[in-house]
Amino acid sequence: MLGVVISQLATGQGKASNSASAWLSSRLTDDSRLQEKRSSTRTQPPYVSGPSISNLTSSDPLEFEHLNNISNSDILPPDQDIIVPVTCSCSGQYYQANTSYVSQVVDETYFTIANNTYQGLTTCSALMRENPYGELDLFQGLKLQVPLRCACPTKQQIVNGTKFLLTYLVTWEDDIPAVSVRFNISSRSVANANGFSDENSLIYPFTTILIPLQTEPLSSQTRTYHPTFSSNPSPITPQKKHKRSSRGLRVGIGTAASLAVFCFVLCLGFFYHRKNRSNEASSNSRQGENLWKIQEHILDKVAGIEEMLKIYPFEELEAATGNFSAQKKLSNSVHRGVLRGKLVAIKKTSTDVTKEIEILSKINHFNLISLYGVCEHDGDVYLVYEFMENGSLKEWLQKVNCPHVQSWNYLIRIALDVANGLHYLHNFTAPAYVHKDINSCNILLNGDLRAKIANFSLARLVQRERNGNSLKSCVLGAKGYLAPEYLRDGNVTPKIDVYAFGVVLSELITGKEAVFLENGEEVFLSEKIMSTTDGTNANGEIKDLIDTSLQVKNSLGFIIDQTEFALRLVKLSVACLAQEPENRLSMTEVVSALMKIQLDVQNLESFSIDVGLQ
Repeated sequence: MLGVVISQLATGQGKASNSASAWLSSRLTDDSRLQEKRSSTRTQPPYVSGPSISNLTSSDPLEFEHLNNISNSDILPPDQDIIVPVTCSCSGQYYQANTSYVSQVVDETYFTIANNTYQGLTTCSALMRENPYGELDLFQGLKLQVPLRCACPTKQQIVNGTKFLLTYLVTWEDDIPAVSVRFNISSRSVANANGFSDENSLIYPFTTILIPLQTEPLSSQTRTYHPTFSSNPSPITPQKKHKRSSRGLRVGIGTAASLAVFCFVLCLGFFYHRKNRSNEASSNSRQGENLWKIQEHILDKVAGIEEMLKIYPFEELEAATGNFSAQKKLSNSVHRGVLRGKLVAIKKTSTDVTKEIEILSKINHFNLISLYGVCEHDGDVYLVYEFMENGSLKEWLQKVNCPHVQSWNYLIRIALDVANGLHYLHNFTAPAYVHKDINSCNILLNGDLRAKIANFSLARLVQRERNGNSLKSCVLGAKGYLAPEYLRDGNVTPKIDVYAFGVVLSELITGKEAVFLENGEEVFLSEKIMSTTDGTNANGEIKDLIDTSLQVKNSLGFIIDQTEFALRLVKLSVACLAQEPENRLSMTEVVSALMKIQLDVQNLESFSIDVGLQ
């Protein structure tokens, strides 16, 4: 399994974990508390390649290869430290990076996923909080949301020059001075970052400590481990023998013994629960048979699905939505409900959902909507999705006097979320897909205003005919978002998603809809943006298009001039809206450009704060 450990969230303290090595670091966070991270793991089968590790952690494979100086086809040696870039953001009072995982074996539990697959990267309680399933109700093929633990520098650490926090798992040979030398930092800074009394404090194998860094960790600092395991782990002490603490040793052994007892009790409970479930299944065979018939019928309609979804009985959906009451209605076909203690969105449809179920059963990315399960009743299919508290991007942009809508920080982050989702679809799914229906209605926002792409009913595989031409299809999609070549010839390539993204980015910048009325006439926003940039006084005309309510404020309340960044975003949207598909950017280039703009905005805010304090 993947050997990963990550630090406790926002407290600045390392937390105990189990036998794997891992690292995590973070850039300075902005007010939106979104953060790009650098994480390193120790390779363990089957996660021994860039694509497999990137997929498991929802990280960027290209950046992973760059950071570790490897190629896409390289197979990494066992127990090799590697650096993994992940994205961390604030969720409530904690920082976390989000990914998802499809259960691989029968009888997997939250405990085994947290401690074997992710090696302490997440916890049982965190998994149970993010998923609507009981702790022993998992089954092979089930897709789970996985919150990964991460940490960001404190304000005091930022003042002291810390730009990254690296979560490092202690191994047998480590002590604070040795680790400090390895990363070329002072022992005192390591002690302070972890709340130790001094640099000679005891550290224990398989626990994590935070390493404050002023520069990114390098692949040259990774190493391959060949540990000698002992049945009685002892604390790792400084090289000075007179500093050894027998009390610390007793605590370490006691902790290990307590953990062993806990695991033993958990196993007993697990097998007892399984036995009870088996007895219950025997006494309720008729109900189980009926449920299996529902499942079998749905799966027959969705032949070829590689991972099964949860099959819900209709009575459970009725209970979750109050018999699909009007008070729970989100739209004509979607209801809000509480299913097994978790908020969900339940969509009723009589259309063929084979393609959408098939795609959502295979993809694995935080910026793509998650499908928890399905149900069939009286010829209708009910799809159970994760609940997105803030609705669609279109609805959110129409809110009046909402400070979040008027913030460049949130708009840039939403654009980057959408771009990351498309980047994943185009380049890192197997096979790759074109969404075909990107628009502000199909982009949903959760409670933290993180964007996720939804509605995959029109999605198509990225394939080419033998003559090299792109595939052609019947023209379907939202007005104002369709690329010229798709309207003209029905050509389907990833570049039609790029075009639609350009329209969405234009909506974010201008506050206007994709199609709007001007002087009583219907105007396409994409055409308006393109014609404006072709003008002789392009910059002046572009400024007139930018939503005047958009602004960025630093922590002291001063408004920061964002004209330069607004123009950069306009030019980026124009590069996505080129008439000829070959002249448009790729989603890889779009993600890179947005990340640079976001970082520059953060740096400007940080600079403004520093000036204001002088």
